[in-house]
Order: sequence, then C-alpha cells, then structure tokens
Amino acid sequence: MSTTTDLVLAVKKELKSAQMTYADLAQAMGMAESSVKRMLAKGDMSLSRVDAICRALKLDFADLARRVADAQPLLREMTQEQERAVVADKKLLLVAICVLSQWTLEQITTAYRMTEAECVRCLAQLDRIGIIELRPLNRYRLKLAKTFRWRPHGPVMNYFRDHAVLDYFSGGFDGSGEGLMLVHGSVSRTLAPMFLERLQRVAQDFAQQHQTDQKLAAKDREGYTLVLAMRSWEFEAFGQLRR
Repeated sequence: MSTTTDLVLAVKKELKSAQMTYADLAQAMGMAESSVKRMLAKGDMSLSRVDAICRALKLDFADLARRVADAQPLLREMTQEQERAVVADKKLLLVAICVLSQWTLEQITTAYRMTEAECVRCLAQLDRIGIIELRPLNRYRLKLAKTFRWRPHGPVMNYFRDHAVLDYFSGGFDGSGEGLMLVHGSVSRTLAPMFLERLQRVAQDFAQQHQTDQKLAAKDREGYTLVLAMRSWEFEAFGQLRR
C-alpha cells in the first residue's frame, strides 16, 4: 500500500526529472524554501498542497498517483489468504492465470465462456486481492515480479497437485515444441543451487519471450505450459526396497 513517504519520494523524483530545486518549487507555490523543505521532510501535505505541487511540476494528480503506484515493490509471492481467495472461485483462478500472461479483457472473453461483466468482476477482485492494479477501460498493471512463484505448499499449488498434475503429465509430449525429460543423478550439494538457478533463468526467458511475442498475431502463437522442477527425491516404490 502506498504511503506518504512514497508520495514524497515520487515528488522528489519528479523534481529531479524536471531539474527543479526546492527553491524553484517554493517560488512556484508562493512559499518559503524552508517551509517546502520542512513539508517534504515531514510528509505533512494537504491535498491542496499536493495539487499545488502538481501544478508546479505541470503534472496531473492522477499521473503522480500512478507513478507512486508503479514505484511500489512487486510481489514475489502471495500470502496464504491471497492464494486461498484465488482458488475459491474457478473463474477467478482462470482470470488470474490469464493476467499472469498479460491477456487483455477481450482475449479472455474471446477464448473462454465468460461474459465481459464476469471478467470485469474477476479483475476487480484481483485488484482487491493485490495481484493487479485495475485501471480505466479495464486495463491493468500486474503487481507481481518476474521472479514470482506460487507458494510451494500454498492453496494454488495444492489445487494444481490435486486437479492438474496427472492431466498435464498424461500427455504424450511428442508434439512440435514439446518434450519431457527425466534425469536422475547425484551431484555435489554445493552445486545443486547452481542448476536450480539455471532453471529459474529458463523460466524467466520463457516469460520474457511471452511478453515479446504478444505483438504477433494470434495465429502465429501457440499456448505452452512450462514446468520446471528439481528436488531431492526418490520414487516411493524404490524407497520401499531400500535396506
């Protein structure tokens, strides 16, 4: 959630971008420079003061508010409560997965049996949960970092373990651009994190390519689901044979 401190930081950034000093701002607002410095130091600003600052910077209040929101740290992981809210409604979960892929409202309603009103309701709920920031004309800003992942034992991953894992791995993986590899080996414990980091980079490359290819026509794109995993594990049937 944005705070007064975030607002002050945004104002200072805009001042620097406009090459304005505190003295310049004070003159534009009809205040003493010391008063402006004190106001920004304490973060004690009325709405009329914020409006005056925006006029001095030739900036709309809405633009300033949006820049404050854009500067907020992105989520790398949701809370249990956030994930529980997402999986409580199948359509909400669907829209959540779609916004992770930066789908538009039109793309979602075209691909799935959802009315525009249902989709907008889901977007508004995702805004309340904190996954997106809903903007005019049903556009949105994703509030999740590129390194975002579902909680390993959270409601969403548990849902997919119960309802999607068998469906996913029952496929042949023999189509164009498909493949399934199972590699087992014993490696140094100090090197294992290095392999996991490589897998994370592959996932980030895949996510970045998705963003880049959104400019292509729909007929030139295909939906893929990439699953990467690495853990210290032994098949249960083998474990039962251990001495």
